[in-house]
Amino acid sequence: MALKNKKELGQNWLKDRTILDTIAESGDLNNSDTVLEIGPGLGTLTSSLLKRAKKVIAVEFDKNLAQNLLPQFPGKNLEVFNEDILHFNLEKLPKNYKVVANVPYYITSKIIQNLLMANNKPSKIVILIQKEVAERIVAEKGNMSVLAVSVQVFAKAKLGIEVPRDFFTPPPKVDSQVVVLETREQNLIEIFNLENNCEISEREFFRIVKAGFAAKRKKIVKSLSANLVISKEQAAEILEKYEVSPDLRAQDLEIEEWLKIAKVFYSK
Repeated sequence: MALKNKKELGQNWLKDRTILDTIAESGDLNNSDTVLEIGPGLGTLTSSLLKRAKKVIAVEFDKNLAQNLLPQFPGKNLEVFNEDILHFNLEKLPKNYKVVANVPYYITSKIIQNLLMANNKPSKIVILIQKEVAERIVAEKGNMSVLAVSVQVFAKAKLGIEVPRDFFTPPPKVDSQVVVLETREQNLIEIFNLENNCEISEREFFRIVKAGFAAKRKKIVKSLSANLVISKEQAAEILEKYEVSPDLRAQDLEIEEWLKIAKVFYSK
């Protein structure tokens, strides 16, 4: 039976062996590693992973693709689950597993969030995603976003190989790029709490961040005032405490500055 791409599942298949090997190598795999591959499709990346890792656990939502995968690699240490990755139990995986995958664009953010917020987090995540999203994830001060903050709190992020759209079948409308995430043993909120003797929760921290970005074209003092329901004077006092300029905009703030704002806000 011929296997066809399903547009509704965001299936764009990559077959260039050099690119696939480069993606696999970005995971720094060795013969003691277990790798989680999300959406293996035709198994082209799976092949590269099996050559480098101890075991590959592939989670494929498409039943036909899942059934077709295992027979391609007889005798290899490959386990296939026909499941939705967003509902897959990550507790099944050994501690410090790695993720290497070419994921559908439409669930990229949800996949990253699930992995970074899991109790059993991977030690490294290497995923091929939409180039624009990859660039947003690794953004620095001046170009920050809620996505960048949300990822960088939990992982160190860097860009990997860029893959033009023409290398996919069928070609998507945009180019892709690998983003490499090294998960932190302690996230930046936990480290800040320890160093500053405070107890800011993740929920509280992201409330502040989302308030700041809710009107990102406005100056930070106005955004915080409007979205935290405090006066402009109160917002200015919070910023002044750590010498954060009220004239900055949300994208100009570093994670450390958001944490300082949260500390002052919740100590009131």
